[in-house]
Amino acid sequence: MADESAVQVSPVRLDHEILFYVRGIQSFPADERAKAIEQRLEKIAADPAIKIDSITSVETDISTNLVADGKLIMSIFDLDAASEGVPKEIVARAHIHKLRMSIEKYRNERSPERLVKNGLYALLATAVFIFLFRLLLLLFRWVNALIETRYKAKIHALHIQSLEIIQAERIFSGLRGALKFLRLVLMFLLLYMYLNVVLSLFPWTRSLAVSLFDYAVFPLRTIGHGFIRYIPNLIFIVVFVVIIRYALKVMQMFFTAIESGTIKFAGFDKDWSKPTYRIVRLLVIAFAAVVVYPHVPGSESPAFKGITIFLGVLFSLGSSSVISNYIAGYTMTYRRAFRVGDRIKVNDITGDVIEIRLLVTHLRTIKNEEVIVPNSTILNSHIVNYSSLAREKGLILHTEVTIGYDAPWRQVHAMLLDAAQKTDRLLKDPPPYVLQKSLDDFYVRYELNAYTDAPHMMANIYSELHKNIQDSFNEYGVQIMSPHYEGDPSGTKVVPKTDWYKTPARPSSGGEDRG
Repeated sequence: MADESAVQVSPVRLDHEILFYVRGIQSFPADERAKAIEQRLEKIAADPAIKIDSITSVETDISTNLVADGKLIMSIFDLDAASEGVPKEIVARAHIHKLRMSIEKYRNERSPERLVKNGLYALLATAVFIFLFRLLLLLFRWVNALIETRYKAKIHALHIQSLEIIQAERIFSGLRGALKFLRLVLMFLLLYMYLNVVLSLFPWTRSLAVSLFDYAVFPLRTIGHGFIRYIPNLIFIVVFVVIIRYALKVMQMFFTAIESGTIKFAGFDKDWSKPTYRIVRLLVIAFAAVVVYPHVPGSESPAFKGITIFLGVLFSLGSSSVISNYIAGYTMTYRRAFRVGDRIKVNDITGDVIEIRLLVTHLRTIKNEEVIVPNSTILNSHIVNYSSLAREKGLILHTEVTIGYDAPWRQVHAMLLDAAQKTDRLLKDPPPYVLQKSLDDFYVRYELNAYTDAPHMMANIYSELHKNIQDSFNEYGVQIMSPHYEGDPSGTKVVPKTDWYKTPARPSSGGEDRG
């Protein structure tokens, strides 16, 4: 321990300026010895009654003492001289010279005349700073106005053949952003120069002026050293990302060929190409992230690991419903429950599918309302697809009427089939048919079934079919007993054909007046 303390040295400063170094001696470490010398030296420098010429050396049996007006500043021992390689007398003369110059400078910088002069310089620097700051703002306002009025119309979008890569407005916004960044940099440099000049004028703030440079340079130095240290890792990341990017492009071309039908696989629907590509892309990106993660600068630091864990917890807590909707979206795609353009019914919602996304499905109802249904809701509900079988076999539309027992069932069948024949968008082949669903207490329940290949027009077809049924039954004088039957009326409740167009009704040139 004694040998280690003998080689330790510490600087002695006055006004943050290093004068010389001292070494530790036995139980008096170097930093404590230097601190004691600085405290005595500062008291002497701050006392104008002590003359500078009074700083001399006094020889003792064990050391050479440097004193000022009889007050001890420091002692020079044989070990101090040995470390310098010169006699104690020469070391003492050199220290005395530095002490006299530093104390004289200390007192001159704190003299009233010097402080007033430096204060005026500070006011002048402040005025120049304000002038340059305002000039900088006016200059950039003028440049922005010039670009807005003269050059904005000349900025065109970036195209590759007919494909617009970057819009003109984005180019203009990027140019304005670059000007704002340049203005911010210049303002920061101007402020730094102003503070450095003003703070260096006064001895109490001079150390802060020196620190400003360190504050500005230290982050840049740290970034630069870190960048140089991580250059091999960065090269690996860049090369790996380029390889992954081109691999994803090849996969995209492959799945695009499947979607267009150029490449076919038995049992693989071309509608599955996009979602399958998204799944494969996600897996590839996840694999790339796992490979790249150890090479990311700072990935081994506890702070980086803590942030990733925190983000993972937030994601797991806040994205459960989102993930369930994602999984439901992919599940529905591979189930082929419906596709864009199909008319479906989910719970109490009936509409046409206009867009299928990973999280939600957009439906347009017959009232032209857009309903957005979460995919998880669709996955957990019964889905009625009116369009899937209608493309090949037709969708069966059906409606019921209840007729009394006094009406011949053959006549009822004929009238219902006649109404179906007169209804547009109902198919003639396969032909419509009638089912007698039940024999109730007071009436017979008939069900008319007819095929259509236009499920999107269900509401209109039902409306026209019901009108034609009413016309047919009125024409042949058969009373419809719906919705309830309590007893036979005094007369048949039908509308004679002569009254079909009572005012304000008018005959139509369309299909509404058939029969």
